[in-house]
Amino acid sequence: MTTTEFNEILDFAIEREKEAVAFYRELQQQSKFADQKQMLKEMEQMELGHIAVIESIRKKGVKEQDIQSVSNLKISEYLSKELSEEELTYQSILIKAMKREENSFKLYTQMSQKFPDSEISTLFKRLASDEAKHKLHFEQLYDDFISQGN
Repeated sequence: MTTTEFNEILDFAIEREKEAVAFYRELQQQSKFADQKQMLKEMEQMELGHIAVIESIRKKGVKEQDIQSVSNLKISEYLSKELSEEELTYQSILIKAMKREENSFKLYTQMSQKFPDSEISTLFKRLASDEAKHKLHFEQLYDDFISQGN
């Protein structure tokens, strides 16, 4: 893999993270409750942190051992409920976040399989692993919320 290819992939990943930041900022503006706004602000910060991680990969590279195995509660895979744009409850925010992270995970996983170059594949696997961590975070929040009888 050339340096240009490596940087193009990272630029692509950073753009996806910037889209996620914008997504959470938009939800913050739609939210009516301070607690929701705070949670969405934390999600935005998490995505900004992911941009920093990707920039770190740009400087240091990525190795197979950098890829963490992440549990999958598969909650988002079982949720098929379409959410209306007006419905902005804690539960709907978590579902939207889970689905967004699930889609990013799937995209990076597919990309890791599409490229035979082991360096490119490893890079996409690392990005997929990071998205899986985010998805797990939201699934755990959702599971806790539902377990409380809400």
